[in-house]
Amino acid sequence: MTIVTAETSNVVGVRFQKLGKLYHFMINEDEEVMPGDHVIVETRRGRQLGQVISYIEESKQHRKGLRPIMRKANPRDLVLKQVWQGKELDALISCRERAHSLNLKDVKFVKAEYSYDGSWLIFYYATEDKKLDLGRLRGNLAKAFRTRVEMQLIGPRDVAKIQGGFGACGGPRCCSTFLTEFSPVSIRMAKEQGISLNPQEITGMCGRLRCCLVYEYEQYVEARKELPKRNKRVGTPHGEGRVRDVRPLRESVIVDIEGERYEVFKHELEPLDELEALQKKAAAGCSKHENGGCDCGANRGGDKNTE
Repeated sequence: MTIVTAETSNVVGVRFQKLGKLYHFMINEDEEVMPGDHVIVETRRGRQLGQVISYIEESKQHRKGLRPIMRKANPRDLVLKQVWQGKELDALISCRERAHSLNLKDVKFVKAEYSYDGSWLIFYYATEDKKLDLGRLRGNLAKAFRTRVEMQLIGPRDVAKIQGGFGACGGPRCCSTFLTEFSPVSIRMAKEQGISLNPQEITGMCGRLRCCLVYEYEQYVEARKELPKRNKRVGTPHGEGRVRDVRPLRESVIVDIEGERYEVFKHELEPLDELEALQKKAAAGCSKHENGGCDCGANRGGDKNTE
């Protein structure tokens, strides 16, 4: 694993929110920037204050299109950020009240975010109404707050991330504790791990499949490759039987032997179905001759007679 440092890279990852996505920027040659420093950068939304998290391994292709860091943040920038952050809750409450007065239904405003210098204000909202028009509300808010206002639609997972709270496990939600990006989650991941497909068991507070279904999925997939599937005939120290259940992380299976069930570990198993198939194939002879007893080698990987 290559360790990326200031000597090997001029690209850094910058984060604008505590658990936000990492964005890449170039370091100016005359600027010394280290992880932990706060910097001012230009983005599509305008100037933003972020924190350098790490150096990023760079390449010529990677450097194309990257914007440079404008400068390191000074104490005044950091104070300004705190001042405007202190006004975000009032802005959110005002937005909700104005939306109610305009009779905007089926929309939920969950967060207001100022830029570090108050030059723009973003309201994050969730709705299933694809035709919802917030133009009038946005104009109303722009006049009230005398700054550029944007409306950002977010999904159910982002709503849960912003609101925080506790998951079904009793611990803080993963999305609001340590997840910086959401990974795709499918019902197959629950099936592979033998988890109940009851919606209440696999659905998070956001109404989507739980993010934690991803965590051990790959381990289950790899472990299952080394174990027989259900209903396969196997040999065990207790006798022959059929696999009734698979326990990937224990590297074992539950085998039914004459009505009794035993847990048998991987190293104790003999795959009888596969062994019988190989024995039948060996007894059948080659594909070009009948009645068995053929020793021409045509079925042994191409050892042909070249005479």
